Amino acid sequence: MIMTDRVKIEIEFPINASPHMLFQYFSLASSLDEWFADNVNSRGEIYTFIWGDSEEQARVLKYDTNEYMRFQWLKDQGTECYFEFRIQVDELTNDVSLMVIDYAEADEIEETKMFWENQISELKKTIGAA
Repeated sequence: MIMTDRVKIEIEFPINASPHMLFQYFSLASSLDEWFADNVNSRGEIYTFIWGDSEEQARVLKYDTNEYMRFQWLKDQGTECYFEFRIQVDELTNDVSLMVIDYAEADEIEETKMFWENQISELKKTIGAA
């Protein structure tokens, strides 16, 4: 495994949605293209994300239905870098949060956080949880 100088980022987003519904929005290509990218296609464990003229491919590394989905950009293969959507439910209040885990260069941490804030804001609008 190649070490990288990227920094692991974890951001928590409270979200008013059931874990089952939320999981569909980051596990299905047809749901991901409603909020994450302009278009998303999947073939097996490879997802193709399209934004305008830009295209990136990611592989599903691990998932647990209604809990989390972990992807790795193909360009990051061989490194410890990935991005993950993880659903957390508070045992006492049943409040649902979406944890986003990603890696960024030290000088791109704020930019990466802003990207995820925008994307999750779009997700909340899409599912009516804004």
